[in-house]
Amino acid sequence: MNDATAKRSDRLAKYQKMRDFSRTPEPAGENRASAGGDRFVVQRHRARRRHYDLRLELDGVLVSWAVPNGPTLDPKARRLAVHVEDHPLEYADFEGVIPAGEYGGGDVIVWDRGIWQPAETDDPANAIEAGNLHFDLYGEKLSGRFVLVRSKRDESDGKQWLLLKKKTDDHAQPGWDPEEHPRSVKSGRTNEEVAAAPEAMWRSDLPAAEAEVPVESPAPKAKRRSGSGAKGTPRRRVARPTWDPPTDEELAALDALGNKGKWHVAGRELVLTNLDKVLFPARDGGQPVTKRDLIRYHALIAPVMLPYLVDRPLNTHRFPNGVDKPGFWHKEVPSHAPDWLRRWRYEGADADDTQWYIVPDSVASLAWLANYGALELHAWTSRAPDVQHPTWALFDIDPGAETSFDDVLVLARLHGTALEHLGIEGRPKVTGQRGIQVWVPIKPGYSYAETRRWVETVSKAIGKTVPDLVSWAWNKSQRQGQARLDYTQNVINKTLVAPYSARPRPGAPVSVPLEWDELDDPDLEPNRWTIRTVFDRLATTGDPFAAILDLEQELPTL
Repeated sequence: MNDATAKRSDRLAKYQKMRDFSRTPEPAGENRASAGGDRFVVQRHRARRRHYDLRLELDGVLVSWAVPNGPTLDPKARRLAVHVEDHPLEYADFEGVIPAGEYGGGDVIVWDRGIWQPAETDDPANAIEAGNLHFDLYGEKLSGRFVLVRSKRDESDGKQWLLLKKKTDDHAQPGWDPEEHPRSVKSGRTNEEVAAAPEAMWRSDLPAAEAEVPVESPAPKAKRRSGSGAKGTPRRRVARPTWDPPTDEELAALDALGNKGKWHVAGRELVLTNLDKVLFPARDGGQPVTKRDLIRYHALIAPVMLPYLVDRPLNTHRFPNGVDKPGFWHKEVPSHAPDWLRRWRYEGADADDTQWYIVPDSVASLAWLANYGALELHAWTSRAPDVQHPTWALFDIDPGAETSFDDVLVLARLHGTALEHLGIEGRPKVTGQRGIQVWVPIKPGYSYAETRRWVETVSKAIGKTVPDLVSWAWNKSQRQGQARLDYTQNVINKTLVAPYSARPRPGAPVSVPLEWDELDDPDLEPNRWTIRTVFDRLATTGDPFAAILDLEQELPTL
């Protein structure tokens, strides 16, 4: 080993120590590299917190900074940049999924890349050591003069830097936001698309030129992802199907129908009625929502929503006369349901209980449910036929009469902290009404009783930290207006509203999954998104639950 290789190996020691390359697809950095390159890359990385990683090739490695709000061409912006461990050169091309539980678990895209040149110095390594690096970027999104300067406020380990854009630069653009440019310059895909179906994984034991290995589909329109855990919590991912949304022609045919008629969608014929009936009154000066609108929404949201419903018995909250009139819970498949609608019989049901449940598995099935007046969809947390073993552990933050949404956010953040401490992945979800839920994917095999005890233990530990916000009384009248951390939802045939289901309120608000850092968004409200606005969010943010949807985790011992 020559001196340059030995030095590079030393600089990558921390990077390699932090990762288990038998589990993560990231490159190990064991291949030879020249020390004279000038590449740069910015990777958008959705780990526990979304951030951007700025990497500059220098002395055979990628010198790296994590930039929480991303680099920008805005000359007035001052971006925090945290100096992190050096990365191997192979990482410049890495785009894929780091398994949940591994260091930096999440999805990664190559957000920008190009070449860089140091400015105002002939020794960039010394400039970095001194805490002040001026440099020029020549990328596909970022261009011009930038400055990295170590923060004078950082009196500890020197990791806190600021990333600045030179004001006198011809490439400066006031107000330029990296989040408005979400696609990879390598594949053209977003983080959400990479998370849902990574096209490649890294083989760390192969040379860099051969390390990117395509992920083969085990069945038509399905992808398989692999994952593993940390802190002794094994995890794996499973395959799932995907669905196509309705075509423009199918949607046009729906719009062209009168108040009733036959609609062909996804190869099925639906008989639709009362299409112009108002189901949701208007909100905030908007338009009321008709049954036609809800059918359209169910059909369009199906590719995103069906992964949370497929193979699961469904309980529905029906409002056939609109949410201004009382609704009712309905479970049994009606006698007039079409033959193609999938059914499942619950063998464990008592004689006077529901015997046959709907199991949504197609775009047409969701459209049929909307026509049936099933506004709210609640899927079981276990799958048919293994209904005794849930695949989700649910935390339900149920606000009291005196609970503000700020209080709910405090409680939700505490759940995130607890899960991080336990080394297990989960995500929050606004309910579309007043509360927030936290969903944790688990491997099949735990009983409902075991799952409920685990959630109860975690919930009560959280409650002890803020006793002024939480009551454990069962009846709301006894809670003195406080919130309840409801662990009792973890029971067979007891459900929470499905992701992206509408809620029976004016404007048709939707229950929407979140990233953890969105809990700090000052504009967040529990009913912020509706069936008309949630698609804009999906187009820019994607589905935060996609990263954990196929994850099977063991519950950590408490």
